[in-house]
Amino acid sequence: MGERGGSSGGATTGLLQEMVEEGSCGGDGLERNYERPKEPWKGEFVKSLVYGGLDAIITCFSLISSISASTSSSGDVLVLGFANLVADAISMGFGDFVSGGSERDVIIEERRVIEWDIMNHRGNEQAELVRYYQALGMDYNDATMVVNIFAKYNDILVDQRMVADKGMLPAEQEVKPWKNALVTFASFMIFGSTPLLSFIILIPFTDNESVKFVSACLVSALALALLGVARARIAGQKMMFSTAITLFTGVIAAAAAYLVSWSLKHIAGLEG
Repeated sequence: MGERGGSSGGATTGLLQEMVEEGSCGGDGLERNYERPKEPWKGEFVKSLVYGGLDAIITCFSLISSISASTSSSGDVLVLGFANLVADAISMGFGDFVSGGSERDVIIEERRVIEWDIMNHRGNEQAELVRYYQALGMDYNDATMVVNIFAKYNDILVDQRMVADKGMLPAEQEVKPWKNALVTFASFMIFGSTPLLSFIILIPFTDNESVKFVSACLVSALALALLGVARARIAGQKMMFSTAITLFTGVIAAAAAYLVSWSLKHIAGLEG
């Protein structure tokens, strides 16, 4: 047994050394990029935090734009703005809870089906996995060897079939949908209130509604820019591009809301 283990270890070491030498010389024919790409932000709640905030700012600012186009009262803006903010935050949080729980339940149920298939039709499932690896460009003998190794570990084999057949990664059992829902709700409330802050802060200092609306535009643009940077870190995109797209989306949504409200008031004759 000692000789066999030593021979296997020597072969493995030799293979690793050969791979290192080929890698340093570019023997695989791939162009080397010595600058390591930046890793995206990771975290259980990062996406709920950022995307909930983005939706909140765009939704709330669009509402402010539509109200400002049809009325000159800051009171109307604040009342309708906060009422809509709370309602949308509850809706977003509940939607995140339902979608997250449903997604996890579907993955768990699909895994049960794959486990049954492997227990009752193991040969067919392994053959399907071999064909999957061949479709990815792997040699038949290598694919067969890999599948035979996976076959020794039932959980790994099931995971691989889930990816190959359903395109699903294993469900994370420790993830709690209610936590993501709570983060989404809090993010929506916090970021969605930023366009309203200018109205609250400026009430003691000015009665000019245009000044308040312009300040709301500036605050919303700043918040959108910051979340655009965060979105770039999550998706691994360029910050300038992500920020520009985020700002452009907010401008289009707010402009559309303002134009519709202005048109209904001045063209259709509907008073706010």
